[in-house]
Amino acid sequence: MNKKPASGEAQKIIATNRKARHLYHILETFQAGIVLKGTEVKAIREGRANLQEGYAAIQNGELYLMDCHISPYSHASFDNHDPLRPRKLLMHKREIARLFGKIQAKGFTLIPLKMYFVRGKVKVDLALARGKKMWDKREDVKRRDIERDLRQNQKYT
Repeated sequence: MNKKPASGEAQKIIATNRKARHLYHILETFQAGIVLKGTEVKAIREGRANLQEGYAAIQNGELYLMDCHISPYSHASFDNHDPLRPRKLLMHKREIARLFGKIQAKGFTLIPLKMYFVRGKVKVDLALARGKKMWDKREDVKRRDIERDLRQNQKYT
């Protein structure tokens, strides 16, 4: 169901959503395929994908990646893609139904964490997440500072 690449498999990371772990509590992660046009794949190979504003939404029983920016391919002519178009994500129906139930009942959201190639196919890691409050963010920074100080003290003793 939730296949992760084997340890020997190469995984070329295209884009990451670095702010996601700062803004959200990550509860669960899922891997999904993505339906792309040819010019989108070529633009992704150039490293022109951005997941910062992106989120996933369920519409008519299907999962879509919204507001994920993939810049137009530089060498395309008239048949270039829309950078912000909704892109269909590929997951099993049971997984989508389970996610739909969690999103509706508990107020979670689906956010993309990273986009990568596995055996020539583009995959997206989605996270079931809940937004952090301001005090949660301050608490995380404080905890990180304490851990860093402890590591520094252990290094010198």
